[in-house]
Amino acid sequence: MVCTLEGEHNVSALARRYPVSFAAVQKHVAVLEEAGLVVKKRKGREQLVRANVETIRKANRLLEELEAVWKGRIDRIGEILADEKREGPKR
Repeated sequence: MVCTLEGEHNVSALARRYPVSFAAVQKHVAVLEEAGLVVKKRKGREQLVRANVETIRKANRLLEELEAVWKGRIDRIGEILADEKREGPKR
């Protein structure tokens, strides 16, 4: 189930969309809020949550950079293994 990043979402309505308890959804929202990925506010009796899009974009950029680093490392390991296979075992 996917929730859009646009607009505010009622936490109760979100909880109804998932096969977990309301308390579990509240805990997940609290973790996301602590991480800065969402902003939560009260409007009367409602708890509303919205994505902190800029923080999500920053996290995405960081993950893309880490992915590039690890892809480079994995490619290098492949090159080393291919060289060893061609050259035979070293003593």
